[in-house]
Amino acid sequence: MSERYHVDGELVSASEATVSVRDRGFMYGDGVFETLRVYGGEIFEWEAHADRLRRSGETLGFADALPSRDSLQGRIQETLEANGLTDAYAKVSVTRGVQPGKLTPEPDVDPTVVVYTAALPRGGSDGQRVWDEPAALSIVEQRKPAKTALPADAKTHSYLNSILARLELRDTEADEAIMRSVDGVLAEGATSNLFFVAGETLYTPGDSVPLLPGITRDVVVDIADDAGISTETGEYEPDRLADATEVFVTNSTWEIRPVTRVDDWEYELGPVTRELQRQFDERVDSLYD
Repeated sequence: MSERYHVDGELVSASEATVSVRDRGFMYGDGVFETLRVYGGEIFEWEAHADRLRRSGETLGFADALPSRDSLQGRIQETLEANGLTDAYAKVSVTRGVQPGKLTPEPDVDPTVVVYTAALPRGGSDGQRVWDEPAALSIVEQRKPAKTALPADAKTHSYLNSILARLELRDTEADEAIMRSVDGVLAEGATSNLFFVAGETLYTPGDSVPLLPGITRDVVVDIADDAGISTETGEYEPDRLADATEVFVTNSTWEIRPVTRVDDWEYELGPVTRELQRQFDERVDSLYD
């Protein structure tokens, strides 16, 4: 069966899945997107993703042109069914569409809406991880722009900052780049959120730092709260990781991925990470019932 994509309301084959070279998403990165996990045919945390997509659209000034969340959810489900997928990665992308070739956006927006999907292993207690082993991280020189320069909480097509961070990992054994703010505090990975455990407390950089508040990050904080794990968000210097006993990163595809090394600091897969993984898996399991 040939791969099928959902482009502007229609299911099309891979060879027909095209957008205009004048699309503003291609020309300027003028678009928003969400990456989602699908377990047993169910979109994980769909409402949270739909809310963030809407907020990103508001930041870029074309939220009212986004299809309704029901319409977008329907397009994702149609794409999954067309590709015969129940455990998958899905991406929904909305750009400002084709407009006259000038930088200033026109007020009338006819968006380009694309959904594509790919198979991923089943998650949960009986599934398998999409990663082969714990991650090794490196704190890179590339910094997160200040919020007054670029809105960190909008998930846009402009990923140059993260690409440059990942380029610094070439010729290293690191799997993920950790970026700092312009003030030097820990922010986030190129495509992940950072957590660490020190003493009895779970720490993660807070929303005062320029970072994208991940959906999986929020789920983990919620699980930790329910489990009675003390959690703190804030601004942390990189050397706080020297005192950490556990480190892990999160995103929709990795879920909770343990970290065994950050540059010269080494860690074990500890009890807090294991407990959070267990409870996360149980939440995924509930989608199969």
